[in-house]
Amino acid sequence: MAVKRSVPSRTFDVVVFILVLVTVLVCIIPFIYIISVSLSSNSAIVSQKVTLYPVEFTMQTYQTVFSDQSMVYSLGYSVVLTVVYTVMSMAVTVLAAYPLTKRNLKGRSFFLAIILFTMYFSGGLIPDYILVKSLNLLNSMWSLILPGLLSVYNMIILKSFFQSIPESLEEAAALDGCNEMQTLVRIVLPLSMPSIATLSLFYAVSRWNGFMDALFYITKPSLYPIQLKLYQIINVSQSMTNQMEGSIGQDVAPEGLKAASVMFATVPILLVYPWLQKYFVSGVMIGAVKG
Repeated sequence: MAVKRSVPSRTFDVVVFILVLVTVLVCIIPFIYIISVSLSSNSAIVSQKVTLYPVEFTMQTYQTVFSDQSMVYSLGYSVVLTVVYTVMSMAVTVLAAYPLTKRNLKGRSFFLAIILFTMYFSGGLIPDYILVKSLNLLNSMWSLILPGLLSVYNMIILKSFFQSIPESLEEAAALDGCNEMQTLVRIVLPLSMPSIATLSLFYAVSRWNGFMDALFYITKPSLYPIQLKLYQIINVSQSMTNQMEGSIGQDVAPEGLKAASVMFATVPILLVYPWLQKYFVSGVMIGAVKG
């Protein structure tokens, strides 16, 4: 028999539903608008007839974007860059977080304090640039990887997850003859897949969406990540459209070209979410329940 809920309880549910609905609409409507603009004709865009659905449907803007070989190259380069960055970042994060969970690690508090210090204080933009330049990393893929290789925030999250794993499992592995590295690889990491998948997604998204470091450190067009190419497209005026690198047509509205370029740069990273969804749901609850 269903329990009859009180009026305040039902009212609260309605308010929560409305707030969630409004939040979803605020997030999704701009995305729908960008899609509509990218699929609308030049005349419809110029006359501002486009709202939440395409007007005079056309794929011309996408044909223009895909015909620009520099955009396609930047997309492939960004995929490689993101994969390398994510793998290396997760390796460094695991190797930093796991030892800090050990109570018998000498100087553990000191090392943790030093790492946390870098989370709140940094040298600033100019010292960072001087450091990258002095290491001969300018115009190199490594200038987009090494400076941000470790996120202290992600490391703390992973450390908390490692601490939630029962110590009895590691003790049993030690009795079976496993050393610390074997215990990490065979016991800890398989049990930590939700957190690892979630943090990998965080690293991948941050690298994919980043362009400021590329703007400072990269001047070679062959090393432009996709977001820097997108930044250039969005910031060109209509009079400069024909001067852009690549085959940009005269009969394509700048707004339509911008919208198609945004979709071109956004869809690849969106395709990653379905593959990690089963881990992501568990990963976002890290630290909520102790094992």
